[in-house]
Amino acid sequence: MKKTILICFLGTLSVIVQANNFPELSCRIPGNWVFYGDEKGTVSVVLKNRTNQPVASQIHLDVTSDDYQPVYSFSQQTKINTNDTVQATFTFNFPVPGFYRCRIYQEANGQKSEEKKFNIGYEPEKIISPKDAKPDFQSFWDDTRRELDRVKPEYQLTELKKSSSKTRKVYQVKMKSFGGETIEGYYVVPVKKGKYPVIVSYMGYGSKPWIPNPDNNPGFAEFVLSTRGQGLLEPENKYGQWITYGLESKETYYYRGAFMDLIRAIDFVASRPEVDSEKIVAEGGSQGGAFTLAACALDRRIKAAAPFIPFLSDYKDYFKIVHWPRVDFENYRKENPSAAWEQIYDVLSYFDIKNLASQIQCPIIMAVGLQDEVCPPHTNFAGYNQIKTEKQYYIFPEQGHDVPASWWEIRTTFYQKILEQ
Repeated sequence: MKKTILICFLGTLSVIVQANNFPELSCRIPGNWVFYGDEKGTVSVVLKNRTNQPVASQIHLDVTSDDYQPVYSFSQQTKINTNDTVQATFTFNFPVPGFYRCRIYQEANGQKSEEKKFNIGYEPEKIISPKDAKPDFQSFWDDTRRELDRVKPEYQLTELKKSSSKTRKVYQVKMKSFGGETIEGYYVVPVKKGKYPVIVSYMGYGSKPWIPNPDNNPGFAEFVLSTRGQGLLEPENKYGQWITYGLESKETYYYRGAFMDLIRAIDFVASRPEVDSEKIVAEGGSQGGAFTLAACALDRRIKAAAPFIPFLSDYKDYFKIVHWPRVDFENYRKENPSAAWEQIYDVLSYFDIKNLASQIQCPIIMAVGLQDEVCPPHTNFAGYNQIKTEKQYYIFPEQGHDVPASWWEIRTTFYQKILEQ
């Protein structure tokens, strides 16, 4: 039975903006900055005059959709005595579910103050991003998986004694993946003999490789994967800009092999005698968040997953909202003038997380940075809203392309709850 649980963190934006000849300005958004049902969007502006004379200014609030289409524009005249404070509150209805950009500034005597910009949201679970998978979507991935299964993994483990501790050993792992490509990763396992749950971590786009701290996550084995051409393999990268490599067809596109690398990582941990193969969990942020969701969609062995700020979803809308990665695709088209956008979108549809997400069968928790300008919240929910299994989301109002430290305790509690069932 599907169970959707919504948990958002409460917060109040209180960023101070002080400019010459203008009152000090702070912005306040009630609750968790995401509104639901009949709630109106509410933005309060508090002005404090710290000068030695009265100040008159006009406050402006502009609201646009997340792809910069104008929605509302408000203005209010204020006059503030010295050392006095006034508050102006703007309220409005949201035209449709989604995320909205707010811009606040003051004007006086022909001068304009510094701007304050931030995002708010409305009914994110009702955002509509229809799937656009092609008729052969499932057969494409079934055939791709069969090709992977024909490749012998040839696992090689080398202990890294300097990185190990008294409680957990660290290994560097090499293995063969889709197309015979070598991939690598770091594997950490408790010294004490037993059967352990395992955390498989997928890395962000261009992230530097890291070894799991052997003193963290006691009671778990851990594996951090470097997909082809990334992480440990970046020094010999032959894939250039990964996101546009092989874009001429679904068969040659970079993420076909990379998604199979995710499955080979599950093959590896499931092969280990010290791993309880019924207790595999997965996580990752940004590209790693997309990898986490893709792995869950393509492999039933994952028991639970905790992606955060996931990448690679809802490309047509994605490219309207933020500059990157659209610019990489624009550069690709300059180098390949015959590559039409529709052809590119057709290829991307096979790798779009929103088209894969409905196949996920394990519980999911997802973290969202409301101010993220790399993997904007709209794209996070494009995939999330297609998930049919038990799921939760956490919106962190002040976060950009990251998560706060509290996320790690949340995900650990989630893993423990699922694995104890």
